[in-house]
Amino acid sequence: MADIRNDGIRRSWPRPTFAVKITVLLLIFLAVPIILYDQFRAANAEKNELLLANVRQQGRLIAEALRPLIGSFGPNTAATIAERLASVGEGSEVSIKVLLRPRGETGADSFFFVAAWPTVSPKYLIAERNSLIQTGVFDKVRDTCRGNLPLAIRHANPEGTEELLASLAPVNVGTGCWVIITSYRTDTFLKSSLGRPYWRTPEVQFAMVIYLVMAAAVVWLFVDAWRNLRRFERLARRIGDASTQRASFRRLNRLPELDGVATEFDRMVTALRDSARIIRETAEENAHAFKAPVAVISQATEPIKRSLAEDDDRARRAVALIEESVARLDALVSAARRLDEATAEVIERGRERVDLSGLLERLLDGYEMAWRQANLTLDRRIAEGVTVLAAPDILETVFENVLENAASFSPMGGSVHVSLQRVDGGLEARIKDEGPGVPEHKIERIFERYVSERPAAGADRMPDHGRPHFGIGLWIVRRNVEAMGGRVHAENREQGGLCMVIRLPATA
Repeated sequence: MADIRNDGIRRSWPRPTFAVKITVLLLIFLAVPIILYDQFRAANAEKNELLLANVRQQGRLIAEALRPLIGSFGPNTAATIAERLASVGEGSEVSIKVLLRPRGETGADSFFFVAAWPTVSPKYLIAERNSLIQTGVFDKVRDTCRGNLPLAIRHANPEGTEELLASLAPVNVGTGCWVIITSYRTDTFLKSSLGRPYWRTPEVQFAMVIYLVMAAAVVWLFVDAWRNLRRFERLARRIGDASTQRASFRRLNRLPELDGVATEFDRMVTALRDSARIIRETAEENAHAFKAPVAVISQATEPIKRSLAEDDDRARRAVALIEESVARLDALVSAARRLDEATAEVIERGRERVDLSGLLERLLDGYEMAWRQANLTLDRRIAEGVTVLAAPDILETVFENVLENAASFSPMGGSVHVSLQRVDGGLEARIKDEGPGVPEHKIERIFERYVSERPAAGADRMPDHGRPHFGIGLWIVRRNVEAMGGRVHAENREQGGLCMVIRLPATA
């Protein structure tokens, strides 16, 4: 019992659609790189802090090594500073630039080169000075000329080679504001994220390309499968139409993995069509097989009836019973054939967009004249432009049966009220008569096969009076309405009579 309950609980959970699963997959593909990127960026920031701390320390040591020369700067000191830079920078990966802004001068344009390592030409130094001014590095010491600032600014030197300006060490002495700038050209710094967003580093961009290719491949697989299923759905909706009689799920399929499923669908469709054909052929054969002996019996009673004496009431009554039974048997054979044909139609007929308003108006126009002769009044209230996805023949059969049923129960001088309107999620048709109604405890049974709650007094109210009724009309109505995805029920009216309510899903 516990397993049954648990299984019922599992089945009660709503199952997500394929589109929902694709959406969840996309959200995962979006969330995962964001989370990982944030973690990697934090780790990279820590690494950069260590690099900058090392660079800052190196810049401070270089500034301390040059401080004695800077403090006693004179006409012959520039060459000594260049020699000291060579001793400090030789064998290392650092480039060093020493600039001076004389005391009393202001602005970035006041800085000029004193020395540099590696040694370059004066023309190169002028070009690099202008380039450094454009980067704005001198703005950091424009006023105070203090501090030891990590820069992390990417800069193209006059040769066009990229450098990373790593630190700026200002030294304020009597001669003015000295600035020692260290920069690097090595991959250790240039391939890091220093001086640029982390996402622009080569490894992150390479990972992004791989991830996007992988995500696109997975999403493409899901979307392709989803589109294939949508094609199956569209074909299933049109499978009974004349234009798709030769359509095949297997020919429509694009995924080899679904070939087996598509083949089974084709077999099911073929089996359904064969079943409809066999049912229709069998109904035809059975009707002919039964009607032939019924016709023979009917014809055989004629000479017997003529040979009877006028005063032989008993024999005449027996012949009349035979004729009545033959007529009922003939009607029953026709009803059975009608049932089988209706079953075949439900199986075989495809759906299409039907203008229900127009169809119902045409039906009512035809019935109105016949009902007028039977002293019945038609009251119609049909909303315009109501459409439904259904088989026109089946839809027409539904309303013909309901309208004929309502008219046959309405008394002489009565009315049949027909309305069609849009409701939430679909459409609703109501057919009301002014007959005796149906006992509440029997109201559901009128939709069962071979069940008829027809009073004998109402048999001759319509032009087809005297025709036997076998209780299959409303059974066909319910079966056909449910086949179209709708519902039908009956309810007694307060003022007398029965109301048939038909609800169908509207087209999008």
